[in-house]
Amino acid sequence: MTGRLDIAKEQVEQAFGPKIAKRLGAFDDGTLYVSAGGWAELAAWLVDFVVYLLCAGIGFVVFAVATRNSAIPDSAPLLTLLGLLIGVPVLYGLFFGNGRVLGAALTGTRLVRVKDGGRIGASACWAMFVRTVLFPLLLVVMVISGSGGVGSVRRLSIDDEATRRVRERYGVSHSGASTKYTSYRS
Repeated sequence: MTGRLDIAKEQVEQAFGPKIAKRLGAFDDGTLYVSAGGWAELAAWLVDFVVYLLCAGIGFVVFAVATRNSAIPDSAPLLTLLGLLIGVPVLYGLFFGNGRVLGAALTGTRLVRVKDGGRIGASACWAMFVRTVLFPLLLVVMVISGSGGVGSVRRLSIDDEATRRVRERYGVSHSGASTKYTSYRS
């Protein structure tokens, strides 16, 4: 941890308490943020996963009802299900460009880029696919193999309200431009 970030953590602890200070970090560009708590992240993911399963299930039921009296190939239901399992998170991700869908809105979190804390924008569809399809598969593989995760982080969840309060108190604009400090990274 850098010296400037340590100083910022001390100041945030005095102003907001140790729970917020413990979660304080800096993006790659030095802008401060408060990471979302583990339970908030889990709850946001769980809500999004349930929405994903419900939408995919509803889509499959609609398909089954619409084609119940039709002569369709035997592979059509399987292909429809696969299409829904891939297509639903991509469509759901279209609403995720600002980092907030239902799960994030309910928990007060936001998914942002690690580089600068900005919106995830066009990669939201991919992010939702990763969150709802690949992440559960990764968890299953990790549990079966008994290994921990390895890789780089490109996005993270922040506590929207706490981050806003810290930025207001220490003169950091929402866009990341600091008015008091040039950077919290050395």
